[in-house]
Amino acid sequence: MQEFVDFSKELARASGEVIMRYFRRDISVETKADDSPVTIADRQAEEIMRELIMKAYPEHGIIGEEFGNHNEDAEYQWVLDPIDGTKSFVSGTFLFGTLIGLMKDGQPIVGAIHHPVTSHLLVGDGEEARLNDEVVCVRDTRSLRDAVMLYTDFIHVGQYQNGIAFQQLMGMTSFNRTWGDCHGYFLLATGYADIMLDPIMHLWDIVALIPIIEGAGGKITAWNGGPPLSGNGVIASNRHLHSQVLRVLIA
Repeated sequence: MQEFVDFSKELARASGEVIMRYFRRDISVETKADDSPVTIADRQAEEIMRELIMKAYPEHGIIGEEFGNHNEDAEYQWVLDPIDGTKSFVSGTFLFGTLIGLMKDGQPIVGAIHHPVTSHLLVGDGEEARLNDEVVCVRDTRSLRDAVMLYTDFIHVGQYQNGIAFQQLMGMTSFNRTWGDCHGYFLLATGYADIMLDPIMHLWDIVALIPIIEGAGGKITAWNGGPPLSGNGVIASNRHLHSQVLRVLIA
């Protein structure tokens, strides 16, 4: 496991160097078929990670947001989102990152969130999570009224989930902010937020998060409370709050 943790750090450093060449630069933004933005930084960052994986582990598979699947029957699959939060990236804010996940037989075993602007690298293996090699954990908030809740996009909640229930949950928490995408899960795992929600996710958005949140002592499920890879949305929190959040959202 440590070998893969170390390699995920290598992928993060290499992709981060590519991304920072384009951060706050005058680059063109294209719109993909799903209406999400993409830039040369997204594509080049994924390319360098794919090259490194195929060189180090030619028998492994790759699932990437920008360039699809490679060796998809392999036991080990690297799951890559080169820039999670491209809208933040092109807006010049640091609230974006690279997601690097590794699955064995379809189960996530290693995950990394890398914020290249701040040089924050958060890696988890399901047993522990480390930020720049220091152990981190979720905080011990017990009540919704004391909880800080984060989410990525309010409009998407109404489009894909129960927007009325979500608004009720917003009113039950201490405060909420749209510090979303991977940064929200980063804040949860490092003890600076209590709940992070996304109503719609893809595989490359989720895989890296699971070993991190669980390694930090938190809980992550699909929006309906099932296994996190079984649905199209995600709820993550500490273990005290998770059942409380579910009761509101799926009542």
